[in-house]
Formats: sequence, structure tokens, C-alpha cells
Amino acid sequence: EAVPHCDVVLVTVPTPITHDLKPDLSYVAGAGRDVFEAIRKGSNTIVVLESTVYPGVTAQTWHPIIEELGLEIGVDLEIAYCPERFNPGDAAHGVRQVARVIGCSNPEVGEALVSLYSKLTTEDVRYVGKLEVAEAAKVIENVQRDINIALVNELARIFPALDVDVEDVLSAAATKWNFHRYTPGVGVGGHCIPVDPYYMIQRAADVGVPAGLITAARAVNRSMPSHVAGVLSDLMWNAGVPAGAAKVLLLGWSYKAEVGDPRETPAEPLAQTLMSKGIGVGAWDPHIESTDYPEGVTVIEDISDAQDYDIAVLVTAHKACLELDWQSLLGNMRTPLLYDGRRVLNLSELEIMGWQTHAVGRPV
Repeated sequence: EAVPHCDVVLVTVPTPITHDLKPDLSYVAGAGRDVFEAIRKGSNTIVVLESTVYPGVTAQTWHPIIEELGLEIGVDLEIAYCPERFNPGDAAHGVRQVARVIGCSNPEVGEALVSLYSKLTTEDVRYVGKLEVAEAAKVIENVQRDINIALVNELARIFPALDVDVEDVLSAAATKWNFHRYTPGVGVGGHCIPVDPYYMIQRAADVGVPAGLITAARAVNRSMPSHVAGVLSDLMWNAGVPAGAAKVLLLGWSYKAEVGDPRETPAEPLAQTLMSKGIGVGAWDPHIESTDYPEGVTVIEDISDAQDYDIAVLVTAHKACLELDWQSLLGNMRTPLLYDGRRVLNLSELEIMGWQTHAVGRPV
């Protein structure tokens, strides 16, 4: 209803992947059709897609709909792309504190959008030319992060086999001015980093170019929950915990600290892998609703109700998890095992309390 009265329409819809790891563009197509059907003839309304996509999606998905509806670009509408950029849970990088890039085949429209978006952010807004340039810029931002995280996650599996703590190595390497520091973990989650690389992989396949590095990085990060589940099983076995009676307590469930978003959280495949081994799983996360957990996971509303677990695993570095009463939790454990899946705990202090501490990338 609002579209006929607007000069500019911003489209921000989900761009997930299917079960077979292919881009799902149904929301982009559906939202585009809804907007285009409401546009007034001759209005030259500017429609901007902000969702993360691979280069070419905006034109490939919307042009056929525009033609089907008998609309003309440059007369009835213009299309542009300006990817959303913000970091959930990070007040310093909200919508008004991040730079923006704009792609559009019409330079005049591109520059007009620069003026508009400059009113929405205090940072730089830049017209970068073709739609595909802006689309590609957004998707490779997250591809790059996935690759960098995959490197440290792979190192976190290699170095313990050499009796070396990956954190010691990373700290030493970080003394060089141009070393980029990343931290290993139980896996990568959220609606961006574990999803967007598949968009780039698909686009590369479309044009017959292999995306071997991107694909390999995804495989490493996707395998981390399974790897950690194996480590946890071994730790409990070595501690004498009977396989059929083992219980794991997951501290944190959301994909990221201080947000209540369970999408693509590594906690879910970690829990599913453990349960497939016959291991009981309980989870506590003050940011997550009880309905967000999968079947089979024991939902713990109050951490004091966590009783008789064999290993506590820090999955999400919520402040509430970091600052919980570790002494009280220790008293409720059946086996005093602790696994830091984010490398953020002071393990020395926890060992003094009586915890038997372990961590991702740390030799057993």
C-alpha cells in the first residue's frame, strides 16, 4: 500500500540456503514482485535490494519480473543494490555507524542514493558502479571471514596433535605487525558467515570456475561441531564416564554473544552429534526461548538446576556465561570437566577451583 507513495523502496529480505546448500532466492523474487506490482507507471521509483546475494542476482531475479509486468527501467522504475551492513550485538557498528556501497547501472541514480544513504550513516557512502560490484563486495566480506576462521580452526586441530596450544602460537604470531588474529571455536554460526559462501560457490559454478578455497573453508568450519563432539566424548571416556550415562552441559546456544538468535548456531549440530552417540545434552542460554531448542535437548531455565553433568562446554561467550558462579556449578557437576569452546575463560583460575579444564586447540 505504501509503495505507490514512495520515491525509493528498500527491500531487505532473508537470503538463506536450501537443505542441499543452494541459494534460496524465493524471498528476493517474491518481495520484488510485490513491490513492482504496486509501482505507479511513469513514477521511476527507485527499488534498492539490501539483502546479501551473489553478483548478478538483482538483475537476474528482478529483470524477468519487470518485463513480465510490462514495466520499463528508466521510466517506471530503477533498480539498485546497497547491501545492509551491521553487526548484531555490536553498538559501535550499527546501521548508522557503517560505511555503505551502492551499485546501479544508472550513475545519476547511484549518486542520488549516495545522498540519501549519507543521511542514514555517519560513515562513508560510495557509488561503486555496476550492481555486480556492490553485490560481490558484500558477499566476499563474509567469505573472507569464513576463510580466516577456517584457517585457525584447522590449526586448532593440527597443533594439539603436535602437543602445542594453538593460542600460544597465535599470540606469538600476533607480535608481527601484519598478522591478522582470529580465534578458533566450536563452529561458525548466524545467518551470514556460514551461509553467504555458498552463494559465491554457486555463482562460480555457474560460470565454470572452481571455488576450491571457499569450498574447503566451508567444509572445515562446518565440521567443527562434529570434531568438538569427538573431543568431548574422548575426554569423558578418559575420565571414566560410562558411555551410556554421559551428560554434556552446553553453556550458550545462540550463534553469537549477547544476541538471542539461534540461526545456524554450531550448538545445534554439536548437540545432535552428541545425542547420536547416546550422550545426554542439556543447554542453558538466558537469551534463547525454550521453544528454540531441538527435540532431545534438556532446556535449563536456571543454571542452578543443572545437576549431575559430566562436562560443561562454553559454546557462546555471553557475559552471563562468563560471569556465572563457577564454584556453584562445579558443586553440581558429576564429573568436574570443563571445555572452553571460545578460548575466553581464565582456565588457570578455574583449575584452582577444582575444574579439570580443556579447550579448543589445546593439547589434552
